[in-house]
Amino acid sequence: MDDIQVFHRSGQWCPGRRVGDVVAYDVKILPKYQVPGRPTVDRSYLLLNEGIQLTKPAVFEGPVEGWWYVDLVEIDHTDAGLVVRDLYVDLLIPPAANRYQLLDLDEFADALSTGQITPTQCATVLTQTQHFINHYLRGEAEGPIGESRAFPPAEVVALEQLPSLLEEPA
Repeated sequence: MDDIQVFHRSGQWCPGRRVGDVVAYDVKILPKYQVPGRPTVDRSYLLLNEGIQLTKPAVFEGPVEGWWYVDLVEIDHTDAGLVVRDLYVDLLIPPAANRYQLLDLDEFADALSTGQITPTQCATVLTQTQHFINHYLRGEAEGPIGESRAFPPAEVVALEQLPSLLEEPA
C-alpha cells in the first residue's frame, strides 16, 4: 500500500492510499455542503485504469443514504500526485446495485458545446461510461458484454476498512 496525494475538484490536496490500480482518498467536505449532524469527510475511490471515481457521499440522507455516486473523471499523474478532473457524466447507484441513474448529461453537453471539454474527451467519457455499465451494472438477464465484475470492486471494499486518512497516526 503506497501513500499518494490526490487533488480534488474542491481545490484540496487530499491524503490517499494506493493498492494496485485503486486509490482511496479522504476529502474534507466544504462547509457550504456540510449537513448538520453528518460526517464532514468523504472517502473517494479512483479506479485508475477506468477513469472512474466512486464516493458514498456523507451528506446523502434519507432514501439515497448509502448510495454510490460515480463520477467519470480524467486522472493526471503529476510529480505532486494525482489530479482528478470531473468529466460531467455521473451515475447514482443504490446499495443493491440492481439499477442505476445516469446523471448530468445536460452538463456534459454544455461542457462540450462551450469548449470546456474536447470532442476527444467526450468520446473517452462515453466509452468509459459504457464500459462501467457493461462491467459493473449489467445483470445476467441482460446478457454479458465482456467481463462482469462485482460492484463495488473488491479493492474498494477492502479500502473502505482503512481508518481516516486525514488523521495523524498516533
